[in-house]
Amino acid sequence: MPDLQLPDGSLRHFDAPVSGLQLAQAIGPGLAKAALAIKVEGVLQDLSEPISHDAAVAIITRDAPEGLEILRHSTAHLLAQAVKSLYPEAQVTIGPSIENGFYYDFAFPRGFTPEDLAAIEARMQDLVRANLPVRREELDRDAAIALFEGMGEYYKVEIIRAIPAGETLSLYRQGDFVDLCRGPHVPATGLLGAFKLTRVAGAYWRGDARNPMLQRIYGTAWPDQKALDAYLRQLAEAERRDHRRIGTELELFSIQEDAGGGLVFWHPMGARVRRVVEDFWRTAHVDGGYELLYTPHIAHEQLWFTSGHKDFYGESMFQAMEDEGQPYQLKPMNCPFHILIYKDRMHSYRDLPMRWAELGTVYRHEMSGALHGLMRVRGFTQDDAHIFCRPDQIEAEIVGVLELIQEILGAFGFDRYEINLSTRPEHSVGSDAIWEAATGALRNALDKKGMAYAVDAGGGAFYGPKIDLKIEDAIGRKWQCSTVQLDFNLPERFAMEYVAEDGSRQAPIMIHRAIFGSLERFFGVLIEHYEGKFPLWLAPVQAVVLPISEHQADYAGRVQRQLLEAELRCDLDLRNEKIGYKIRAHTLRRIPFLLVVGEREKEAGTVAVRTRDGLDLGSVAVASVLEALRLMNQRRVNVLDWQGERGG
Repeated sequence: MPDLQLPDGSLRHFDAPVSGLQLAQAIGPGLAKAALAIKVEGVLQDLSEPISHDAAVAIITRDAPEGLEILRHSTAHLLAQAVKSLYPEAQVTIGPSIENGFYYDFAFPRGFTPEDLAAIEARMQDLVRANLPVRREELDRDAAIALFEGMGEYYKVEIIRAIPAGETLSLYRQGDFVDLCRGPHVPATGLLGAFKLTRVAGAYWRGDARNPMLQRIYGTAWPDQKALDAYLRQLAEAERRDHRRIGTELELFSIQEDAGGGLVFWHPMGARVRRVVEDFWRTAHVDGGYELLYTPHIAHEQLWFTSGHKDFYGESMFQAMEDEGQPYQLKPMNCPFHILIYKDRMHSYRDLPMRWAELGTVYRHEMSGALHGLMRVRGFTQDDAHIFCRPDQIEAEIVGVLELIQEILGAFGFDRYEINLSTRPEHSVGSDAIWEAATGALRNALDKKGMAYAVDAGGGAFYGPKIDLKIEDAIGRKWQCSTVQLDFNLPERFAMEYVAEDGSRQAPIMIHRAIFGSLERFFGVLIEHYEGKFPLWLAPVQAVVLPISEHQADYAGRVQRQLLEAELRCDLDLRNEKIGYKIRAHTLRRIPFLLVVGEREKEAGTVAVRTRDGLDLGSVAVASVLEALRLMNQRRVNVLDWQGERGG
């Protein structure tokens, strides 16, 4: 006789157990048609499952985040069914939902081709039109093993054998296809349809290069065709902005396979941008009350046992190297090094807070299949900082960090964020009092700054609550960059102390903080955000002087020297080429300003100014150009604002 409480607080009474679908039908036919699953006391389950007890419930539709994930996971099963229908010899492995879509891995004797993908997608649409019911079944472990062995699905058998004996497993059937899955799933394949298969990639079974290579088919799925079309347009635009292609075209960076995958080589043009970014970062931090540190790239292996990294992070660390019988480890993080500097002497409560920042290069053992341009590498430079403070200082320090985040990211053109406040997980260290105080300080800091955020209940690290910030780029994609994490664990592991006002020894609160995340990944985001058309202050070459003929070469050289003396990054093109060719070549290099000089400009002491976007700004006195570019550089404004800066 369940009483079911709906999200609006109203109650629905039933005289017998009721399924999620029956509840939706009782509320209204429109909801029943849109329903995909139901949440009972916070737990998702299929619409067909009965509810026999009083509970708080919510009907999940395709517009809810959980509904979209169910759509995507169900579409992954649809993909597997289509592949098995067309290629019975393929073995299915795993197929989860992921951000923006799904994938499924298959053991298949050859690589899937674009023609295969088209056929698979067409078969998926056939299965949608068939509107096959999706039914959940439960089997014990041994029966499930027998079932999948009989089907020749040996990867599924391996998965099941890893599950403890005696457990009941859930399966989902749709037509003649059956798959092992926890669920929930849509009640019928007809509820799917707004999907697109996007690409094929190789993937090792269980992510281990020692295992067989599988074929991974990626796809995307959305609540409706309009959302799908918008995403496909975004994908096309993202491909046009791909930082790997632009990085090669503009000679910004490379990954040299002779040196090993995932290691970034910064070319002169990319290094110029990096230097500007680093200089700005350092100045902002010094102005913000930080001291800058430099620490080694390796340390004795025991340090990483003390920090816990060897126990909890060992798979992402490179193997230790031995020297004179002692094991040394490449650092995956900078925090233990900053702690050692703190512990070099005893501190008083008057010394706190201490703010230390470092552009520290770290090394992570990423699988080769996961490497991706600048976005996923093995060696990268974190814009790392750690603040050591008293509990009563947490809120003020977090406010200061948020202000610095806004200042720095805003300078690069990022002012739209998605922010999450992650709270205490089930397993954690630290007292209830410190968790409550720390979480409250994070919340208060966000409120004081007027920054909208979502609460990720239980999503904090075991060592403390945190704030994560994703920036939104020019085409609407979100990138995880900034993070602010409170840590009660490392101060305890390293026995960190300060002398409190009452003379007692207390452990400081440690705040881990990054703004870019890493210079490499942030640079990749910048390239794609601006499509390689960096704002003037970041551009590796800010202007190029283009004489029309050799008769203006000396004058062009004098113009270049004036720009260089004004600390502007300026090139001079003296090639014996037509001016149209030069303009096109440097437009393709995405140089903000093209300064053309002919006989008329030489006689008048001017330059004819063009922008990389093809805007002709006419002939302008060299002094005016210098002043305008200097102001733009100083103010970090967009190149097109120059017209308002140039004066006469």
